[in-house]
Amino acid sequence: MAFALSPVPYPHEIRCKIERTKSFASGGKTFPAYELFIEDDVRQVFLLSARKQNFMSKSSHYVISTDRLSNWSRTKENIVANVRSNFIGTAFSVYDNAEGSSKMKFGSHEEFCAVLYEPNILGVKGPRKMTVILPGMNKDKTRCQLRPQSERDTLLFRSKRDVDKDIHITHNKTPQWNPGNSPPSPPYYRFLTDQPDTESFVLNFNTRVTMASVKNFQIVHDHDLDYIMMQFGRVEAHKFTMDFKYPMTAVQAFGIALTSFDAKLACE
Repeated sequence: MAFALSPVPYPHEIRCKIERTKSFASGGKTFPAYELFIEDDVRQVFLLSARKQNFMSKSSHYVISTDRLSNWSRTKENIVANVRSNFIGTAFSVYDNAEGSSKMKFGSHEEFCAVLYEPNILGVKGPRKMTVILPGMNKDKTRCQLRPQSERDTLLFRSKRDVDKDIHITHNKTPQWNPGNSPPSPPYYRFLTDQPDTESFVLNFNTRVTMASVKNFQIVHDHDLDYIMMQFGRVEAHKFTMDFKYPMTAVQAFGIALTSFDAKLACE
């Protein structure tokens, strides 16, 4: 668990794969479930899993655990984080499992990150616009621990301030527009469509992503668009890659990826 909550040392990169499946609940209903593996050239090692909860709730809620899906339990020791959205799926918070509670309690829970999706009010087709808010880093390269005492202390609220030295505000990299005269040359990836001769948005995933999806993204800081601290994308129908660097942790990156899976009523 310590590894999953520790920032990746600079300048290393952790390459992962996410496999999506379904979990069964009472009444025969199914809900999405995910397993995260660290991968290299010869093997993959299980790290974390997540399940979307089937509670009668007005917001989406995912639980991140160190258990395999085949051995899932909701004991306090195995739950490392919760991911919860607002009603329309435009704002998400990722926080710990303090006191065994799945709902954030001010003064108790540590907030790991937050994700904000820009609403698509006009319904125009195109890539999503994401803002990812991370806690700041200490001089010893450890993450600042943020425990909101009230709504005004949450990452989403603090991101609205002009200056806040204790948080980092990042965004998804803006895809390039391909006019459709010819297919983009490798390793560029067609962002929204698989058709080789149509207009589309593209991003350079350096061969790590092979299928088009509106869920695909890269996270960068506005002051350094070439330093990709996280990228996520589809490689098969139910398989995805997720790569991340300093200052991200595995739990932060996995939580951010889960927000991309979730349906967004106001963003599509």
